[in-house]
Amino acid sequence: QVQLVESGGGLVQPGGSLRLSCAASGSIFGINTMGWYRQAPGKQRELVAVISTGGTTTYKTSVKGRFTISRDNAKNTLYLQMNSLKPEDTAVYYCTAGVGINYANYLARYWGQGTQVTVSS
Repeated sequence: QVQLVESGGGLVQPGGSLRLSCAASGSIFGINTMGWYRQAPGKQRELVAVISTGGTTTYKTSVKGRFTISRDNAKNTLYLQMNSLKPEDTAVYYCTAGVGINYANYLARYWGQGTQVTVSS
C-alpha cells in the first residue's frame, strides 16, 4: 500500500525557515516523480515544486529562490526547504508522488495527509 507521511510543519515568523519531510513507501519512491502541493484557506490547491527521479527540479514562480525540493532515495524521503517565508505561504502542504518530469506536466497520483504551515508574527 502506498503511504506518504509529511512532517515538519508549524508556526514561523515572516522571514523564517521550515523544512518539510515526507516519508514514502519503498515501492513508489524510486520510480516516481515527486511533488509538493499546497492549499491556502479559500483557495485552490496549487503545485509548488517538482523533482524527477533523476533529480531535475522545477518550481512555482512565486517560490523560486526561496524553496528547495530535494529527495534522498536511500531513505525514501522527500524534502521541501522553505526560506524567507511570507504570510502568503500559509497553507496545508501535501507530499505527492506521480508522473511527469517537470512542473508543466506533473500529475499527482498519490497524496499524503498534509501538514499545516502558518507564517505569522
